[in-house]
Amino acid sequence: MSSPVAFNNTMFVNGRYVPASLEPLPVINPASEEKIGTIGNSSATDVNGAIAAARKAFPSWSETSGADRAKILRKMSEGLSKRKPSLAKFETMDMGKPIAESEWDMDDVADAFKYYADLAEELDSRQGSAVDCPMPESFGVRMRYESVGVIGIITPWNYPLLMATWKVAPALAAGCTVVLKPSEHASLTCMELGEIANEAGLPAGVLNITPGLGPEAGNALCVSEDVDAMAFTGSTATGTYVMTCAAKQIKNVSLELGGKGALIVFDDVEVDKAVEWIMFGVFWTNGQICSSTSRLLIHEKIADKVLKRLKEVTEQIKQTDPMEADARMGPVVNKLQYDKVMGYIQKGKDEGATVLTGGKRNPKFSKGYYIEPTVFVDVKEDMTIWKEEIFGPVLSVRTFSTEEQAVREANDSPYGLGAAVMSNDKQRCDRVSKALRFGIVWVNCSQPCFVTAPWGGLKKSGIGRDLGRYGFDRFLEPKQITSYTSSDPWGWFIQSSKL
Repeated sequence: MSSPVAFNNTMFVNGRYVPASLEPLPVINPASEEKIGTIGNSSATDVNGAIAAARKAFPSWSETSGADRAKILRKMSEGLSKRKPSLAKFETMDMGKPIAESEWDMDDVADAFKYYADLAEELDSRQGSAVDCPMPESFGVRMRYESVGVIGIITPWNYPLLMATWKVAPALAAGCTVVLKPSEHASLTCMELGEIANEAGLPAGVLNITPGLGPEAGNALCVSEDVDAMAFTGSTATGTYVMTCAAKQIKNVSLELGGKGALIVFDDVEVDKAVEWIMFGVFWTNGQICSSTSRLLIHEKIADKVLKRLKEVTEQIKQTDPMEADARMGPVVNKLQYDKVMGYIQKGKDEGATVLTGGKRNPKFSKGYYIEPTVFVDVKEDMTIWKEEIFGPVLSVRTFSTEEQAVREANDSPYGLGAAVMSNDKQRCDRVSKALRFGIVWVNCSQPCFVTAPWGGLKKSGIGRDLGRYGFDRFLEPKQITSYTSSDPWGWFIQSSKL
């Protein structure tokens, strides 16, 4: 499709783009606040139709060999790579991240389909694999790995196509069929996935995409008894609801939720190295990332030097139209998010924190949801900006004097997604990495993510893992097949037992 306007009011069901039933949703460019098109708005009835299509397609797709599924996923990867320029453009127009970031995301999307194609192909050789048995003279045990079924997937707006891919690609590779509900705030690139799937030869009904609002389209997925498992990325509040619905049906669920990450910087780190990763950890994706290390704990011995340099470089960030090739920050996704982040900034000021830099709308722009990259100092542990996820370009800074204090304050959060430690002392980094109660810990960096490594958190940051083999195996049901192989009678009831 050549333009986001072409999506109009459609959903992708049973291999075709068909009209959605409800009033179309506007697509607003956050850099200009202009309407650039509309997106489909699926009703509960629409979603139930997509679920029925996925259910009908499941028997055939789940019986397709891993090798044949892999061929289709590789073709999808190729299609994604060919569309990289237009997909990146749509992503940036839709949610405001710099175009260079969107291009990076599209490479990761294509790579994920290739990676899970490899695992699909490998799955064939895992079928029927033997399991050690303590009675090998009498029994043989082997394993089958069977597709879970119809998967309901709900994804967020900060990485629209990438977050969808983290769930869609492994689900398809495992032989599951999918109904995807992308965020109503950024659906354009996810809608492209239907056309790419068709071109790759994915059978009708295997992938269905139903854009729309959470209370209508998302809820229909959650409550349906014809959905076998749910995979969700988004807020902790919504994740709680998804999990509640799943619990009522005793259905599997994976949740990647909120975060309030901490970055600990010790006094043996070179200043510019620290500042680069501090900034990347909180200002990447305009600060709209669940793993953001938005709490900075910096050793008191180097705090003044680091903060001076941090202020200087933060004020040099090129925040501009995100379509510009050298943009490093753009606007936040929409007016709702703009108001939320600005509300947190005001709360920080009201509670007594000091704005080191930023703290207001960027005055260069009369239109667009541009918030200056903001750094707060003099932050106390009980302040709202230290405790709550802001999901915007806002960094809160505290100092520490001992390793124990730093670890305690980093762990003092209901969230546990991502955290980081910076030091030239490897043993110290090892100790702190082990002590941090987070699903992801970065050492001397922040935010790198690789398709081969599991991604997910502890506590209120979620359950389960995306990516890696973990992200694949959750869409498979392990089945034990045990055979009695001895020619002798078992002899428990009819003959004397030999046991």
